Amino acid sequence: MASLGARERASLPDSAFAYVDSAGRRRLPIHDEAHVRNALARFGRVVFEDDAARDRARTRLLRAAKRHGIVPIGFIDGQIRAKLPSGQLTLLFADVEGSSRLLVELEDRYGPVLSAVRRIERTAVRGAGGHEVDARADEYFAVFGQAAGALDAAITIQHALRAHPWPSGRNVRVRIGLHTGRPMLTATGYEGISVHAAARLCSCGHGGQILVSRSTRAALSDLGTVELRHLGSYRLRGIADEHDIYQVVAPDLVDGFPALRLDS
Repeated sequence: MASLGARERASLPDSAFAYVDSAGRRRLPIHDEAHVRNALARFGRVVFEDDAARDRARTRLLRAAKRHGIVPIGFIDGQIRAKLPSGQLTLLFADVEGSSRLLVELEDRYGPVLSAVRRIERTAVRGAGGHEVDARADEYFAVFGQAAGALDAAITIQHALRAHPWPSGRNVRVRIGLHTGRPMLTATGYEGISVHAAARLCSCGHGGQILVSRSTRAALSDLGTVELRHLGSYRLRGIADEHDIYQVVAPDLVDGFPALRLDS
């Protein structure tokens, strides 16, 4: 495929790109057949501002493919969503603390806040070798082939959120849970008790906190400067077995949290 020079790129209208972000940066040119094919291959590597932007870009790209007579076989499962791994995985769940309160207080400013949270999460997950599985409202789900990658991503997310300039000096925090297991991979994502355990683990934490299950602790061989503080053994809502729960303690992470939210 011939490269797109700066002058030629500047001469193209916004409609010749699958994605134009809120700052006007244009990505994924789709003005001819070769670039449409290239955009299909590169779509999964683009960090979008939010799910709505991703959906709009996907729609534009699919329309361009149809216009050029390209049948994007396997595009939804193989290119928009990279092939998800199977076997033993470490699952990362994150959600925004107090999202309903933030929505009421920020009103139309809440959308950009959630988009910033999502960008931080996606950048950290990709940088640590993870795979995004789902992102709905204030919840985020990713998986990792290595527990160390999941831990690195969780710490990076918390650091980046603390450093980000939020509206009116607010603290926007997420709670994160990490659990290692063997979820069943289906056409729509993952299923199984390990998915529920990871989600429940996340929900009983507090904003800024990273909670780790016993199975993830066992999968972490070299913690470096990270400490895993044992918080006790608890029964998570809807799950019969008790779970040892650990809190990640590391430089520049928030500490001193209230008791776990076990009824959540």
